[in-house]
Amino acid sequence: MSILTSIRSQLSPIHPEGYPFIGGLAAASLILFFVWPPLGWLGTLLTAWCAYFFRDPVRVTPVADGLVVSPADGRVSLVVNAVPPPELALGDKALPRVSIFMSVFDCHVNRAPVGGRIERIAYTPGKFLNADLDKASEDNERNALVIGSLAGRVGVVQIAGLIARRIVCWVKEGQSIGAGERIGMIRFGSRVDVYLPAGAVPRVSEGQTALAGETVIADLGTLVGAPTFRVG
Repeated sequence: MSILTSIRSQLSPIHPEGYPFIGGLAAASLILFFVWPPLGWLGTLLTAWCAYFFRDPVRVTPVADGLVVSPADGRVSLVVNAVPPPELALGDKALPRVSIFMSVFDCHVNRAPVGGRIERIAYTPGKFLNADLDKASEDNERNALVIGSLAGRVGVVQIAGLIARRIVCWVKEGQSIGAGERIGMIRFGSRVDVYLPAGAVPRVSEGQTALAGETVIADLGTLVGAPTFRVG
């Protein structure tokens, strides 16, 4: 394999959501070069960071009934039992919850933690507190989804953060989806919560790094045989 081929294999494609931002920064950088070259170089660095932020890498997802994979890249910030937000309609009893915090340097494409049917999508306006705080689950702007799988109903909540001001959801109610498939993104720093069925035991711990679509965060106890793998 040539050096050029090796470099290309490590590069991730850019998601189309990022094109307007990257193009705008690139155009601004060209103008800034005429105003004052140091500003132009600063704009170039911001353009490169923006392209990196909107990367959309290919992932290899383990697929099996009962496996729950991370919906986001980032740090596992909380593993607790918590009452799900009312818009999920998952009841008023505490359920196991895994929270993944995405910094501005993490990939922000979100993926389905399980395969199944999207039973519910509910958007809730709110504040833009630091997404690393526990109360962000209740106070911040968010978009909640419920996926009905063969192993149980799983709640996924995209939460806007201190910098994030835009939650994007690419799926619709009633749609069938596979584990690891793209469901949306949150721009510029945020968090995703996963509510597991009662009795589920998370397989990650706080502080651990997770990869969307690859890291197994729970096994709902219905796994039979070895999982297959989906690339995408």
